Amino acid sequence: MEEIIAGVDEVGRGPLAGPVVAAAVILGISIEGLKDSKKLSADKRDYFDKEIRQKALAVGIGRAEVEEIDDLNILQASMLAMQRAVAALKVLPTLILVDGNRCPKWSYRSQAIVRGDESEAVISAASIVAKVYRDREMTNYHEAFPQYGFSQHKGYGTAMHLQALKQHGPCSIHRKSFAPVRDVLQ
Repeated sequence: MEEIIAGVDEVGRGPLAGPVVAAAVILGISIEGLKDSKKLSADKRDYFDKEIRQKALAVGIGRAEVEEIDDLNILQASMLAMQRAVAALKVLPTLILVDGNRCPKWSYRSQAIVRGDESEAVISAASIVAKVYRDREMTNYHEAFPQYGFSQHKGYGTAMHLQALKQHGPCSIHRKSFAPVRDVLQ
């Protein structure tokens, strides 16, 4: 029986705002040029996102919302997003390769690979899909909350974002358990 390998990666652990998003991808065929999403331009990520979604056997997206991040903590919320991404796959994997040093609690045979998004194409694919999805989401949030500049920094704690946070206070998508946001609330 042939191994059906899913790659799983998550994005958005560090930002002060927005969900944490995970993607699970089963490629089935190889796609030339895949690498860690952080090493690709936005245009290249968009290109590969389309390519992956067209050619992959299955793609699943999972997310954990701001309230879940604040309730659970960012690590547990990331694990939850990964579980949801795998649950969204239309094909059941026989092995899951997870970027990082730990796997979520699940019944699947899986292996955590530190910097797996650099060494495993299937994890690179997941990192690209998750990043494109979350970046689009943060650009959409920019429409609702233009004063924070989410379309530029995607919720990360840039000087511009910290300044807007001090000036306007947090909005509904800010992670109140994160120190810079908590500090403004006090």
